[in-house]
Amino acid sequence: MQRQRVTYLAASWCLGYPDEELLERMPLIRSALAEFNGLDRSFGDVLNALTAKPLAEVQAWYVQEFDLSKRHALHLSYWTDGDTRRRGEVLIGFKQVYRNSGMLVNTHGELPDYLPMVLEFAATVDLAAGRELLTRYRPSLEMLRLALVDDSLPHAQVLQAICDTLPGASPTDRQQVMKMAGYGPPTESVGLEPYDPRLLPMQGGQ
Repeated sequence: MQRQRVTYLAASWCLGYPDEELLERMPLIRSALAEFNGLDRSFGDVLNALTAKPLAEVQAWYVQEFDLSKRHALHLSYWTDGDTRRRGEVLIGFKQVYRNSGMLVNTHGELPDYLPMVLEFAATVDLAAGRELLTRYRPSLEMLRLALVDDSLPHAQVLQAICDTLPGASPTDRQQVMKMAGYGPPTESVGLEPYDPRLLPMQGGQ
């Protein structure tokens, strides 16, 4: 359980916008990860990337890859609902989970399905409820992971570490992600744009 908490909090910090506070936390992050066999290797590349260049350059790179690009969207419901009307209902569901915890969760202006926020919630507020959200949106995590793998970003290893805390093995391709989500194989390959799997054909022509 403690390994999961450390994984989620370290991932939350590493996937968020890099700033001076993150750099100050680096020794703490490395020390905490080293307490668990193999965990430091999952985060090693991204931690090195975050400190390999001046902070301003790292920040500019982060904005380009995560804020301006939909290819690496960090909002879980974006991968399943895109910018549809239904997504508003989904976001309300995230907020309700936070409210049910009895703790005041500061969203800092972010949407409640923002992955670093969900991870921090799981690590520091309610592990069970946070894991339930991550499990429910496992297909989103896997789609993001595959996108990061495609673009050779070190954050892919962090997503893998998150997925490793959840039941079952990670899919090897997007078609397997669709099966994980309970949908049949798409008629054409799924790209990196947000998709709604409910709109894809079901197996057996259902």
